[in-house]
Amino acid sequence: MVWLTRFLSGTMKFRKVRKHLRGTLIDSTRLHCIGGGGGNGFPKYGGVGGQGGCVYCIGEENVNLKSVILNYPSKTIAAKHGENSVKKKIIGSPGEDTIIPVPLGITIYSEHVPIGEINEVGDTCILARGGPGGSKTNEFLGREGQARTVVLDLKLIADVGFVGFPNAGKSTLLKALSRAKPRIAAYPFTTIMPNLGTIIFPDFRQITLADLPGLIEGAHINIGMGHKFLKHVERTKLLLLVADVQGFQLTPRHIMRSCFETVLLLNRELELYNPELLSKPAMLVINKMDTENANELFIETKEKLKNAKEFAHVLTDDLRPTEFLEFEDILGISAINNGDDVKSLKNTIRTLLDLNEEEKSNEEIIDGIRDRIREKGPALS
Repeated sequence: MVWLTRFLSGTMKFRKVRKHLRGTLIDSTRLHCIGGGGGNGFPKYGGVGGQGGCVYCIGEENVNLKSVILNYPSKTIAAKHGENSVKKKIIGSPGEDTIIPVPLGITIYSEHVPIGEINEVGDTCILARGGPGGSKTNEFLGREGQARTVVLDLKLIADVGFVGFPNAGKSTLLKALSRAKPRIAAYPFTTIMPNLGTIIFPDFRQITLADLPGLIEGAHINIGMGHKFLKHVERTKLLLLVADVQGFQLTPRHIMRSCFETVLLLNRELELYNPELLSKPAMLVINKMDTENANELFIETKEKLKNAKEFAHVLTDDLRPTEFLEFEDILGISAINNGDDVKSLKNTIRTLLDLNEEEKSNEEIIDGIRDRIREKGPALS
């Protein structure tokens, strides 16, 4: 009764949601799309009704899914109907299309089946087709447009994706490498939404970084941030695993994992989610080298990773990877204290990205030559 009195009198104070918990990144939304109906024909003169408009999306820069939701708060999007055929206008005009600008990196699903992707500026995908206009073939009756519910699912497109358990120092590293200002604190799960940053070099080369929410054991089956995090790794060009040199323990009830075990567990989660991720270029950053006995632990971890399969027995069969990541480089750094470490890491990231892009280009050239040889067929003797 006292609570109700305080509420009605307006004296009760509600605690505001903390700013960092108000997620600003929306990476999935559901829309109901309806294509325009076709216009009716004119049987007497053989007139044809106008085609109904389509609903489709187009890739644009500087757009996000939040703007899509704000522009269409009801989440129902319809195109215009086609015009009827009339005596003065035998062929009806088509209905106007509805065009939805969406960010790059979108995959469109209908009933859990992918129907298209938007990866480049100008890419389009029809979400709902307009109905055909009335003509002799359909008794001059315009047909209804297609109606279906689609899901727009965003997978961040970044050059480098940070992968690590909570509190490994990923956000600190992002801040050190770029001008991003992620929330940083000395407890797990500070990052609850992806943070993006950009390394800008003196020659104006730019490399985008994605600091993603920390994994926990079982992420591949959607425990913790689960798939909400892992899906963003798929579009990155380079995996950057970040591990605490002292190891990791989520809570006192969990087992304390060494740095080596942490790397294997991250490897396993990526493998179980999508084995193809293990073929991506990857490097390992062992962070917090300013802590006690860090050098000894770093050397021990690095030596074990050279023969990871041999030392992997420290984990049980269900936690042990079957395929192991091959790291392009392993660096020990102190993201919070050592500027030289950060500068060296920046240059290493750039070098690895350039080398892998060069290899990819060479493979495409070789594949192109092979295709041309096949087209010409065997040479006559």
